Amino acid sequence: MSTTVKTKWVGDMVFDAEINGHHLLMDADPEWGGKNAGPRPKPLLLAALAGCSGLDIVSILNKMQEKDYTFEIESEAESTSEYPITYHTILLKFLFTGETLHQDKIVKAVTLSTERYCGVSAMLKKSTNIIVKIFINGKEVI
Repeated sequence: MSTTVKTKWVGDMVFDAEINGHHLLMDADPEWGGKNAGPRPKPLLLAALAGCSGLDIVSILNKMQEKDYTFEIESEAESTSEYPITYHTILLKFLFTGETLHQDKIVKAVTLSTERYCGVSAMLKKSTNIIVKIFINGKEVI
């Protein structure tokens, strides 16, 4: 299966990527000639990573009959200082809130996603150290 994304330069430092029929504008910081018309490309990797794992986790928890919770993912990346500037470390914080959460189910779902199912994670792990932390109701469990 192949994936095609068309990315068109629309002027200044703005690019329009068409992804699955959706459009996403990307731009540079004003100090680099951009006008802040969209996110920078590299942080979109963090969004893709969080989205990929998040979709897996919600699906797995649904199958486990885990209900009545809220869920957020915070992604923090540390960059190298030399060109090409890349992320050398990514910290993923999986934040769950709920009255009746089962820690074992949460840990299993996050582990399955981050170690087996998420393709974005698998690709980034080849070049980046990814650290996973899980919080349930504000308490770090892993």
